[in-house]
Amino acid sequence: MIILKDKIIELLNIFYDNGYEAYVVGGYVRDLIMGKESFDIDVCTNATPREMKEIFNEINLPFENYGAVHLSYKNINFEITTYRMDLEYEDKRKPSKIIYTDKLIIDLRRRDFTINTLCMDKDENIIDLLDVSEDIDKKIIKSVGNADKKLKQDSLRILRAIRFATQLDFEIDIELQNAIINNKEAVKGLSFYRKKEELNKIFSSTNALKGIHLLKSFGIDKYLDINLDNEIVKTNDPIGIWAQVNPVNDYPFTNNEKEYLKAISDVLKDKMITDMELYKYGNYVCYIACQILKIDPADIYDRYDNLPIKSKDDIDVSVREIINILKLDDKSMVKDIIKDLEFKIINGSLKNEKRKLYKYLIDTHLTNVV
Repeated sequence: MIILKDKIIELLNIFYDNGYEAYVVGGYVRDLIMGKESFDIDVCTNATPREMKEIFNEINLPFENYGAVHLSYKNINFEITTYRMDLEYEDKRKPSKIIYTDKLIIDLRRRDFTINTLCMDKDENIIDLLDVSEDIDKKIIKSVGNADKKLKQDSLRILRAIRFATQLDFEIDIELQNAIINNKEAVKGLSFYRKKEELNKIFSSTNALKGIHLLKSFGIDKYLDINLDNEIVKTNDPIGIWAQVNPVNDYPFTNNEKEYLKAISDVLKDKMITDMELYKYGNYVCYIACQILKIDPADIYDRYDNLPIKSKDDIDVSVREIINILKLDDKSMVKDIIKDLEFKIINGSLKNEKRKLYKYLIDTHLTNVV
C-alpha cells in the first residue's frame, strides 16, 4: 500500500513539474479514509489529453473525446481525466458534449456520488471541496446535486448506487432512493455488458445479499432480465448466484462461464448431488451447488476423493483395447461404450479392473457389435 502510494505521489509530481494540477480522485481516496486497500486509481488534472501525451509518450488516447486517457506508469494502471463539464447526454448513458475547464470544483460537481468526490494532492492532503466527508462518516450514498437529474443523465448510476451500498455496506440517501424508483425502467436500456459488469461486482461482494435485496426492493430485477423471486443463497463464486437468477441469454458470458452455469444448473435440478454428477462436473461445481443446497461440503470432498475413477483416462482399458476386443469397424461406437463403462464403474456395479472390464465388454457389447 505504501509503495503504491509512493508511485501515485510520484505521478502527481510529474504533472506539477510540467506546470499542471493533478489529484487522485474517487475510490482510492474514499477507501484510504476508510482504511481499505484499493487499486482503483483515478486521477484528474487540468492538462488536456494532448498535453498529457507530451508528458507521457506511452499514453493511450482511446477516449480523448471525453477527456480520459489510460496510462500504465511503473506497472500501475491509471485512468486520468481532464477537468470537464458534461453538457449533454445521449442514450441516458454517456456525455455527447463536454467542455474542458481549469477548475477542479466544476469537475467534481459533474460526478455521480459524493463519496467519489474526495481528492488527494501530491502532499497527501485530503481535499474535500464539496464538504462530503460527513457522508462517509454516516455511511450514506448521496448524489452530487439533484439525484433525479443525475440518474436521467446516466441510468448506469442506478446500479452503481446499489453496488456501492453493497460493497461499502452504506445506506442510500432518501432523495436518491426516490430517484432510483422514478427512473428504474431506464435500466432496461443499458447494454447487457454493463449490466453484467455491475451485477458481477454486487454478486462478488461479501455483502451480496444486501445488494440482491436492494435490487428486489426497488423492483429493478425485472428490468435486468433476471429472476429474484426465489431465495438466493450467497456463494463463494458469483457464478453460483448467476445460476440461481436465471439470466437471459443476452448476457455476455464467456464459454467457461456458460459451462459452469449449465453444470451448476444441472446439479441443482434434482436438489441432490449424485456420484455421477461429482464425476461428471468435478468437486468445484458440486461445492458451489452444496452452498446453494445448504449441504455440508465436507461430504462432497470425501465422496469425490473416493470415486473409483476421476476421468475416462482412469478406466483400466484403453480405447485401442476396446476396439481390438470388440473388433470394431465403426469407431464411433466407442464413445457410447465408454459412457456405459463410466456409469457402471461410478455406480459400483462394475469394478475398474482390466480382467473384469474385458469380460463385461465381451459379455455385453460384443453381441451388440456382431
